[in-house]
Amino acid sequence: MSPASSEGSELLEVGYIGKANGLAGGVVVTLVTDRVQERTAPGARLFAETEWLEVSSARPHKDRWVITFAGLTSREDIEPLRGRVLTAEPIDDPDELFVHALIGCSVHDVDGNDHGEVVSVVANPASDLLELASGKLVPLAFYVSHDQSTIVVDVPAGLLDDEAVVVDRND
Repeated sequence: MSPASSEGSELLEVGYIGKANGLAGGVVVTLVTDRVQERTAPGARLFAETEWLEVSSARPHKDRWVITFAGLTSREDIEPLRGRVLTAEPIDDPDELFVHALIGCSVHDVDGNDHGEVVSVVANPASDLLELASGKLVPLAFYVSHDQSTIVVDVPAGLLDDEAVVVDRND
């Protein structure tokens, strides 16, 4: 369970710690965030399940990062952190959509019709999908706007109809 941040919001998972790298306290980190610059900048704070860590330096290493944290200067210091999940406070950016903010919102079309609550966001190569409580899937490509409780989408006709439309191609 992740603790609440100083602003009272929940922390977001941003990566996990792998093996030590070298003898000077470097560690291999796999990041699962698209905000890499902010999360690896010197001074960035990451929570490692039981303690806050401050990034001293970071450099890309293959498809991961080698990060050193303030105060951890040896392999022995960093080894106990192996396998820990890293979390961080959300980045306040009104132009960004974050999954945690979409769960629980109701989805409305541009005409104001309520189509139900978002229960999850499904990763999909073409466009992530909002999964509604009804089981319907709405591509995020149709997103128009949102506030704290509502997501407005502009979907093609029929995508959110309550009754399935059966097309008989034999006619």
